[in-house]
Amino acid sequence: MSISKAEVIFGTRAIIEAIQAGKELEKVLLQKGVRNELSGELLSLLKERQVPFSTVPIEKLNKITRKNHQGSIAFLSAVIYASLDNIINEAYSKGQEPLLILLDRVTDVRNFGAIARSAECLGAHALLIPSKGSARISGDAVKASAGALHHIPVCREDNLKSTIEYLQSSGIRVVACSEKAETLTNEADMTGPLALLIGSEEDGVSPAYLKMTDAQVSIPMRGKIASLNVSVATSICLYEVVRQRNSVKN
Repeated sequence: MSISKAEVIFGTRAIIEAIQAGKELEKVLLQKGVRNELSGELLSLLKERQVPFSTVPIEKLNKITRKNHQGSIAFLSAVIYASLDNIINEAYSKGQEPLLILLDRVTDVRNFGAIARSAECLGAHALLIPSKGSARISGDAVKASAGALHHIPVCREDNLKSTIEYLQSSGIRVVACSEKAETLTNEADMTGPLALLIGSEEDGVSPAYLKMTDAQVSIPMRGKIASLNVSVATSICLYEVVRQRNSVKN
């Protein structure tokens, strides 16, 4: 993954100033073992503003830049994160049925960008991603989305279990796409307010989240290969939602 200079801020004070100036940060890397007054100030600010961060060995920071990073490197986000509350309320206020894409650990930037492109084209209201364990929304992601990430809102959530519960309490059914599901997409009811739960490239949707879903669906397959690329699977599920919604209207 390439990282442009414009996407990175290094130096503890510079990162503090960026946060206080309202810059959206994707993630902050802190050098393991560094403790001083300024690093403590940064850590407090990260926690207060709920900016994702992790502690890493100095070697990892040095691979990103050889300049004097003072043990702190931040990645700027290519998007401004949206409020899930606002997305849902706005959809309902317009008389629309919310259609959301909830991504569980989709880490490949190109897959994420392709999902964003399909979601925008097929009328989804927003993408929901976890604050940790998701693809970084970089310039590469925006490019892979063909610019769709400039149009479709992205919500970053700290706890996907709480998010699923919140969606369901808001009248939104959560439907997981899983190759092991017995119900096919074309047999399931995909109408009404809906959040599609899409799992990681490695092992699909987490079992803990699957248990919480309202339904699980799989895509009809006829070939010898058992699974599809995650972005392709998302597009097919989205198409089925749109097809069923249009059938209800007609």
